[in-house]
Amino acid sequence: MLRLKPFKYLRPSTVEEAASLAAELNGEAMMVAGGTDLVPKLKRRQMEPSALIGIGHLEELKSVDHLSDGGVSIGAAVTLSKVVGDGELLQRYPGYVRAASLVSSPPLRNLGTIGGNLLVDTRCNYYDMTYEWRQAVGFCLKKDGDICRVAPSSPRCWAVSSSDTAPVAIALDASVVLVGPEGRREVPVSSLYQDDGIRYTTKQPDEVVAFLHFPPKDGWRSSYVKLRRRGSIDFPIGGAAAALRLQDGLVTEARIVLSGVASHPVIAEEAASCLIGRHLDDDAITEASEKAAKPAKPLDNTDLAYTWRKRMVKHLVSQAITEAAAPGR
Repeated sequence: MLRLKPFKYLRPSTVEEAASLAAELNGEAMMVAGGTDLVPKLKRRQMEPSALIGIGHLEELKSVDHLSDGGVSIGAAVTLSKVVGDGELLQRYPGYVRAASLVSSPPLRNLGTIGGNLLVDTRCNYYDMTYEWRQAVGFCLKKDGDICRVAPSSPRCWAVSSSDTAPVAIALDASVVLVGPEGRREVPVSSLYQDDGIRYTTKQPDEVVAFLHFPPKDGWRSSYVKLRRRGSIDFPIGGAAAALRLQDGLVTEARIVLSGVASHPVIAEEAASCLIGRHLDDDAITEASEKAAKPAKPLDNTDLAYTWRKRMVKHLVSQAITEAAAPGR
């Protein structure tokens, strides 16, 4: 049986207090709400904080507010199940709700939060193992070792971004509100990530992701398609988010974002650009799908063959575009 190491549990009364506690502990503490990803990692000694700062009880982080301008503000501690069950969210942002519905399994969606999924740790077959297994192979660059086991000659970690909801949030031009000791700041979700398996977010250690803001729908249609071995539980080993605006049958704006193919969500700008001003016929969708596969660089560090996952990207993108363009999306 895997057991947790002893740690302090702190229960702040506000988001600002949570950020202050994190600053005082100077990197020795981690935030926890649902804990569906964090707690197993604590048991496997992948993370070893001296304290956990609970934020899942903070009422200000547990609401979904439909704003007067047509946008939506979602508290970071809102569960994925609550998002999936919100009919108005489904009507405005079907791609995001679809992504939330595909995270893990129903019991974990009842606990897991939207903030937690945005920040879910990167994954790798050489990292997501017990301490004893990792010790037997000499650990890895992401934790306790000095070499990337999937790319031994590389100076960096290649663990894979595994958030389902982040690609859709990026495609829909959403932003996050970060609360730190110096106050609040709002940044695009697209700027929250960087291409490094270890330092995969730009968020400071003492900042709390407090809210996710979606702009008004304004004619945008969206979808998300996920690749995994099983129909539930598994993390993405490939995925595609598509957001489109159409006028008189022509695409006026488009965004395509990939998941599970790099250490960060990959924005396929060339693929999206080639759709502008065109009808979504087979030729346009095929061209965009093939262009989207070019920046996808999966490695042999997750489930199934990486060469096959690379080939599957164009099919995922094709399906996502087709679904996003469907009436009612």
